[in-house]
Amino acid sequence: MGAKTATDKVARTRLYRDGKLEKEDFPVADVSGYIADDNVIVWVDLCAPDRQDLAVVAEELGLHQLAVDDAVSLRQRPKLDRYATHEFLNMYAVRFNQVTGDVDLSEIAAFVTPRALVTVRKSDSFDIDGVVARWDESPDLIKYGVGSLLYGLIDLVVDGHFEAVQDLDQEIEQAEDLLFDDRSTDLDVQRRSFQLRKSLVILRRVVLPMREVVNTLMRRDLELCPDVLTPYFQDVYDHVLRATEWTESLRDLVASILETNLTIQSNRLNVITKKVTSWAAIIAVPTAITGFYGQNLPYPGFARQSGLLWSCGLIIGLSVGLYVIFKRKNWL
Repeated sequence: MGAKTATDKVARTRLYRDGKLEKEDFPVADVSGYIADDNVIVWVDLCAPDRQDLAVVAEELGLHQLAVDDAVSLRQRPKLDRYATHEFLNMYAVRFNQVTGDVDLSEIAAFVTPRALVTVRKSDSFDIDGVVARWDESPDLIKYGVGSLLYGLIDLVVDGHFEAVQDLDQEIEQAEDLLFDDRSTDLDVQRRSFQLRKSLVILRRVVLPMREVVNTLMRRDLELCPDVLTPYFQDVYDHVLRATEWTESLRDLVASILETNLTIQSNRLNVITKKVTSWAAIIAVPTAITGFYGQNLPYPGFARQSGLLWSCGLIIGLSVGLYVIFKRKNWL
């Protein structure tokens, strides 16, 4: 058996023989020897490896250099590339942060060979223990080969997409409630709506391509999905479709929230304009009357007590009359 290397420090390994777990945490250099047995499948996990770490795995499994370059590069698009001896898969695990409203992404790459699955995590934020737990919960599937390991990995990732979409849906419902909450300001609604819209754009970029990825994995010519696993991959594909459609509908809903907020602001402005205009009309009455009686010219009631009474009566009567009229029209 090979001695421990620097690659083994960032690697986690498992060996299954005839569908049963036989070994764990063995050196990566032993992989090529194990997979020579047709009854064995191997899983290798690397967390934030460098090119040197991947070079060891690439040599053991004969991985293509372009795929290795993609595995160590960040921000690759979700995709499935085919090579002569293996397939290369890149995808993103998603988690919605309810405090900030951001979508946290964890990039995962995978090399899929007939006897081995190599997962490359770009950071330690992805819950690889959750994937292992799913494999352990369904030991009867492991006997169907690497496709069963790949199914557990993709199923966990897609479930995370679905949960993120569901959390976003709840946040959007709360944003809708803010529209008609007198305690919230227009700035709060706008800030939250734009944040949710940004998160939806990011989520759509990683969810939408998974439809093509999973659909390609089920193709018979790849021989990754035996007939017995087809219903499982079909279930994952159904979840991908639901998450995609849900994301599209939420994007339209966020746009509707922004439009509704603008409409509400316009209506509020109209109401304020009517109120200001009504009060201005009421204030104009005493201004006009006092201005008339303030003229330095003789007029009926000039310099008499009756003139004062007439002016006061007109001011009070007309002001009250206008107030009653505007109140009936809901302008005040």
